[in-house]
Amino acid sequence: MPLLALVFLSFVSLNGVVGQATAARVTAEDRVVIQRRRVVLLRTGRVAREFPHKKRAVVTYPVVSGLRNPDALRRVRAHFDFKNIFDYSLKEYREDAWLEEFGYEVNHNGNSLLDITFRQTGSGAYPDDHEKHFLINLKDGNLVKASEAFAPDKLASLAAAVDRKLQEELRQLTSQNALDKESGPEERESLKQAYENLKFEIANLDEFSVGRKGITFIYDAGFPHVIQALEPAGRYTFTFAELKPYLNPNGPLGQFVR
Repeated sequence: MPLLALVFLSFVSLNGVVGQATAARVTAEDRVVIQRRRVVLLRTGRVAREFPHKKRAVVTYPVVSGLRNPDALRRVRAHFDFKNIFDYSLKEYREDAWLEEFGYEVNHNGNSLLDITFRQTGSGAYPDDHEKHFLINLKDGNLVKASEAFAPDKLASLAAAVDRKLQEELRQLTSQNALDKESGPEERESLKQAYENLKFEIANLDEFSVGRKGITFIYDAGFPHVIQALEPAGRYTFTFAELKPYLNPNGPLGQFVR
């Protein structure tokens, strides 16, 4: 084979290897590796004696790895420390009878973003559950805030757009509740006032979840347990195309509208 042809083939082969290595590096830095761990908490002593039906609680949690940046990885792992999620350590969960199950769901892991929701269920005077959501920029390990994801001069108009969806949901709930023959006039009036006090504002924009096709803003009405079943779902989704006028093109979500 002529020398020139050998040189050409060597060049092509080398470029192929470099290209594969670059693609692997992009993939490694684009997402994290998540291993699911399961722990069964066994309660003993006073808690087990007073609450014999609550001797066990199941905890499932993520173990994160795969980032080349050690500082970013350390920050991601710190976010998922139990005390930073629901303000309880594993030791405290074991010593208290409330918790029944603790778990999580990965909503998005890619595009240098990790979106994850933690959930815990338990019971005291009554059954209850809680959610805690995290959206993390994998480039630095920090939480993504509305101030960097969206254009600063568009925050007010974006909050207004989300609020319109909230108010529409409240109108639908009000109409449904009016058909409930079991509730009296005082109960309906109390619920009406509770709905009137709800408004999605700029301060609520930090709570949003990223999916493959768009963003879902999360709103917690915070109703007391007695009327919790009547609070709005508080999930308002916009496609990336709908959000393009509001997104910061240089922010962590700008990649979805370029």
